[in-house]
Amino acid sequence: MNVLVVLAAAAAVFVGAGRVYSRYIAKSLGEDPAHPTPAVTCCDGRDFVPTKRYVVFAHHFSAIAGAGPILGPTMAVLYGFVPAWLWVVLGGVFIGAVHDYTTLFISMREGGRSMAEVARKTLGPSGFRLFIAFTIVMIVLVTSSFLSATSISLTSLWPLAKIGVREGETFLKTVVRDGVVMGRIGGIASTSVIFITLCSPLLGFLLYKKNLKTVPAYLLAAAICVGSVFLGIAFPVTLAPTAWMVIISVYVLLAAGVPVWLILQPRDFINVQILYGGIGLMVVSLFSCGFQGLTVTMPKFNLAEGTANLGFIWPMMFITIACGAISGFHCLVGGGTTGKQLAHEPDARRVGYNAMLLESLLSVCVLLALGAVMAFSDYKAIVWPADPAVRSNPILGFSLAAGQLFHRGLGIPVALGTVFGILLVEGFVITTLDAAVRLNRYLFEELWTIAFKKVPAVMRHFWSNSGLSVVLMWVLAYSNAFNALWPIFGTANQLLAAMALLTVSAWLLLRRRRNWFTLVPAVFMVATTLVSLGILLKSYIAKGNVLLIAADLLLFALSGGVVVLFLRTFLRKKGGPDGAPAAV
Repeated sequence: MNVLVVLAAAAAVFVGAGRVYSRYIAKSLGEDPAHPTPAVTCCDGRDFVPTKRYVVFAHHFSAIAGAGPILGPTMAVLYGFVPAWLWVVLGGVFIGAVHDYTTLFISMREGGRSMAEVARKTLGPSGFRLFIAFTIVMIVLVTSSFLSATSISLTSLWPLAKIGVREGETFLKTVVRDGVVMGRIGGIASTSVIFITLCSPLLGFLLYKKNLKTVPAYLLAAAICVGSVFLGIAFPVTLAPTAWMVIISVYVLLAAGVPVWLILQPRDFINVQILYGGIGLMVVSLFSCGFQGLTVTMPKFNLAEGTANLGFIWPMMFITIACGAISGFHCLVGGGTTGKQLAHEPDARRVGYNAMLLESLLSVCVLLALGAVMAFSDYKAIVWPADPAVRSNPILGFSLAAGQLFHRGLGIPVALGTVFGILLVEGFVITTLDAAVRLNRYLFEELWTIAFKKVPAVMRHFWSNSGLSVVLMWVLAYSNAFNALWPIFGTANQLLAAMALLTVSAWLLLRRRRNWFTLVPAVFMVATTLVSLGILLKSYIAKGNVLLIAADLLLFALSGGVVVLFLRTFLRKKGGPDGAPAAV
């Protein structure tokens, strides 16, 4: 099928959902433009800051997207193009965007509180404790997975012959490995990441202290992005994966502790220019390729190989695509940072629902790039190598597909397009890591209030809690390879989304509002993730992976507790406060 037809079909569904379905949900939630937001009522200049919607959208989108909408589809397309596309489109509209919008809205209505705090009000103190513990485990898994992936990608090398250029005809710095001339693709991204990070405090100062206007802000951010690429080409930084793990860990520690306007928000705002540009280039390239007659050549269904490498399509595909369709991590971003920055209540819908649709569109573009322009044999060699000694590198797999797409559609040299592709992913990864560690800081602060009657001073300090988050992330990333971490992360991520949807359903039930649009997806995701935990546990036991066995069993226990609490709340409150039937 022509790539333009496939893209247009997905876009039509997304636009229709954003204009119709999101408004239906807004009406069900009781959206009120006159209702003050916590960013206004609790403004403190540090965490609660009324912010322009375009800045909040940029921060929110870059934080929620991460590498998930790229890495998940890149791995799961092994099942075939059709099942992956259907899950991204339908899951994004009816589950992912609903989850993101409703959790953000409720967090905002509850004074900028996290979903764990909302669970305390809806499911009781036990729900609060279970949600906190579950969320901490999930964040450690997501950060360790992304840290492992990015440390590998920043060292990426690829034969120049595979890129289609000769040694003397490329801007890439090269190195010879086993007689093969390799382009240092990852080193360019390394330098770019460093430069953007160093420029972030300056932009943050101009945006929030000098009230820099919209157009100059975008132009400055774009100039920083372009400059970072030129610096990367000229001075690629090449370090060992372990060294990158240490450097990134130090950065996210600093980003988690300083005021949100100093590094986190401005870095996301700079980086999102690459993200917007990458999505735009992919869409335009697909349009051009569609008019050229480019079709999807990847197998439409490839269930045998998918099952052999990942497991049965249900539930494993639904947890491998961990962000392009639905992601529990998004509720942490909504309750942790975004809900504290929205200046107007309708912004929750425009940011929460629409950002998830944009993420799903990105995943569709990723699927089309892999499915239409990349040889299936090359895809499997990079993402699913037959040699167990070769590390899977899905970031490189996507980047090469993007480079070929940009070349086919717009005439951009493959090498340059590949570099841009890896910059696109790395930008997502870093913004997710710094936001996630900051969120875990908040959660540890909440956890100590449960564990101690009087919390010791050292455990109240944000540097201590940020440091604990970073240490746990680093240890798990260092001990387990990316391929081992991703399935358990995906399961935990989707399970958190299910827990959040159950909490939202209970919140709506207690207010006698209809909740079928959150309850049905919650039930589906609970079933999917619990089955996947069982499958993964069997695999971990066979391999003797003690850390992942412990994580799996802990997730089982915590999720089971939340489900029991929800059922208890549902049975007690289904009649509503006055005994009348509650709307469902």
